[in-house]
Amino acid sequence: MQRVLFHETIFGPIHSRRLGSSLGVNLSPNDGKVCSFDCLYCEAGYNAQGPGTTGLPDRSEVARLLEAKLAAMKADGTPLDVITFSGNGEPTMHPDFGAIIDDTISLRDKYFPEVKISVLSNSTRLHLPDVVEALKRIDNNILKLDSASDRTVALLDRPVDSRYTVDDVIERLKAFDGNVIVQTMITSGEHDGVAVDNSTNEEIDALIEAYRRIRPKEIMIYTIDRRTPERSLRHVSREELERIAQRITDATGIGVQVSG
Repeated sequence: MQRVLFHETIFGPIHSRRLGSSLGVNLSPNDGKVCSFDCLYCEAGYNAQGPGTTGLPDRSEVARLLEAKLAAMKADGTPLDVITFSGNGEPTMHPDFGAIIDDTISLRDKYFPEVKISVLSNSTRLHLPDVVEALKRIDNNILKLDSASDRTVALLDRPVDSRYTVDDVIERLKAFDGNVIVQTMITSGEHDGVAVDNSTNEEIDALIEAYRRIRPKEIMIYTIDRRTPERSLRHVSREELERIAQRITDATGIGVQVSG
């Protein structure tokens, strides 16, 4: 079973294809995975590996480790573009997510006031007002929408909650009134003998309509970059991603950032 996990609460900085020099914050266990999706492309592996034994990091521990790292980077003159919440699962599942965001804003302002704060989220917790309000307080609120088709999301992202619907998520993304970046993974392959492909013309047409409804300030499209649990998934070429991006911009007027 594939398990490519972050074994630290604060990791990096690493170079992010989308964000630059990024200091990571992992609010999931250091030896397991906790996520509300079970994506075929997740580099951390499937949820079946379990949550491990370390548990979620305490709010105070996150703040202590983050301050120590930021202070050391400031003293060393290490450049930093962004503090990014990602890691071994869905960061907004942490019960103290909002308070941790507030701690991070204070520490960012103390050590690197010019640095952005980003959260990479799968959009499954937008029914919680405290999560939404925390996401509104950061610089880069990056929320996932891989398909505008419930069937494709069920095949590719595999939501843990069977009540998940694309239309509900689109409406919740729309409620950010443009203060949101929508992120979409583009890939194709198959799983358990069933074709999975969100790169078709029909899929892109449906996404375009969803983007029109949401009106995000930016769209990010990307493709797989490393080994994935489902080995059949295809890396989409940069040229194909650029064609898709141009098609989206022409139809919506929204800028699209491409990684691939």
